[in-house]
Amino acid sequence: MENWIPRPIDKLTSRQLDCLRLVARHLSSKEIAAELGISPHTVDQRIRQALQILSVERRSQAARIVIDETGPYQHLIHQSPDIAAVPIDEQQEGAISHQIRHADRAGGTGETGFETEQRSQPRSPLVLPFATTSHPSNVMSVGQKLTWIVIIAVGATFSAGMYLAGLESLSRMIGH
Repeated sequence: MENWIPRPIDKLTSRQLDCLRLVARHLSSKEIAAELGISPHTVDQRIRQALQILSVERRSQAARIVIDETGPYQHLIHQSPDIAAVPIDEQQEGAISHQIRHADRAGGTGETGFETEQRSQPRSPLVLPFATTSHPSNVMSVGQKLTWIVIIAVGATFSAGMYLAGLESLSRMIGH
């Protein structure tokens, strides 16, 4: 019988592994916290503990060890228990798979009525310039950034003009 020697990675908790898999995707502590629904402080604490267990200094080193040993992070897809499983024959499965892969090119749903996530909610072409739950990190293009700069500059100019007009009208009321 062989002696089994535990690897350091076996000592990591599932929560530490989740954090390090997200580090491997180059997410910051704030982004990891948003993804997992925990605080950034908790993320940093889990990563610090994992660094000690794995005897490495940098989070990227720990993430590489985890990815090499266990594979990348994958989102779990939740299905409501209220949805009954419907048996699908092989021919239908191929058609559904093809339809889902190509629905977003077609622009919506196919003849069987499947709707893709990409088409389920209308999207604004202009991303907000601050973090939201749907966009926890800055993913704006250069054009979007320039657009926001122009919008903010116009807004600031308008506000300054209104302020000066108010001051002028106030001085006229006091002066007369």
